[in-house]
Amino acid sequence: MRLLMQQRPDDAEAPRFVQLMLQPDLLGGWLLVRETGVMGGRSQVRREQFLDHDSAIAAFERARDQQLKRGFQQMFTQGAAAPR
Repeated sequence: MRLLMQQRPDDAEAPRFVQLMLQPDLLGGWLLVRETGVMGGRSQVRREQFLDHDSAIAAFERARDQQLKRGFQQMFTQGAAAPR
């Protein structure tokens, strides 16, 4: 599952983005990857592991909701059915 979010661009600077990816790992767990940064610039990647799919989905939804509150808009969604 993948979600790309972006803030509205200001006249002075490039828009910021957040990309959330949820993927299975090789040991049967789940990995939540968060990439944040400025379009066309540097970015930061953070990874968080979860033992089961339900807790990984819950973390994905919390991260998505947190960014929506900060003014980010969904630009692209790919993967499983849309999160709740």
